[in-house]
Amino acid sequence: MDKLMIASDLHGSARYSELLLQRFRQEGAERLLLLGDLLYHGPRNDLPEGYAPKQVIELLNGCREHLLCVRGNCDGEVDQMVLDFPILAEYAVLSWGGRTLYAVHGHRPLPPLLPRDVVVQGHTHIPGWQRREEGFTLNPGSVSLPKNGSRRSYLTAEGTVFSWKDLVTGETWQTLDLEHPEDC
Repeated sequence: MDKLMIASDLHGSARYSELLLQRFRQEGAERLLLLGDLLYHGPRNDLPEGYAPKQVIELLNGCREHLLCVRGNCDGEVDQMVLDFPILAEYAVLSWGGRTLYAVHGHRPLPPLLPRDVVVQGHTHIPGWQRREEGFTLNPGSVSLPKNGSRRSYLTAEGTVFSWKDLVTGETWQTLDLEHPEDC
C-alpha cells in the first residue's frame, strides 16, 4: 500500500462524508481508514451540518472495498446492520512504513506500545500529534464536528510522512515525518 487516508468522526453528516470521499478519490489513496463515529451524532454533540445518516450509509457502502474501520463510542450493532463492511472492531493493527500502526477511536485505554509504534485515533475532534516514550499518537481531527477552533480535517500517510489536510480546501497545513519529528 503506497498511500493511506485516515479520517474520523463523520457523525452522520452526508455533506462532509461526500466531501471526504471526493478528497479520497483526489488523493489517490488505496485505503480509507475510518476511526469510528460514522452515523450517529452522539448525545453530547449538536447535529452536524448536513446530518443525513441514511445518505452516509449509501455513500460508505458504495466504496466499501476501500474502507478499513474501527468502532467509535457512538457506533453500535444497529449501525453494523446497515453497513456492508465491518465497523465493530475495537482496534486494527497495520504494518506501515516499517512500524506498527494501531488504529483506535480513542475512548479506551491503549495497548502496550513499543517506541516506534504509531497510534492513530479520533474521538477528541482535535487534530494534532504527540510524541510519547512509547511512540507517536496522531489524531486526524473530525470531518464534521471540529472542536476547539480546529478545521474539518483528515490525514494522509505515505511511508513515514503523515500530513494533516483541510477537508474543505484539500490543502496541507501540517506535516510530520516520523523519522525526523524534530523538524516539524
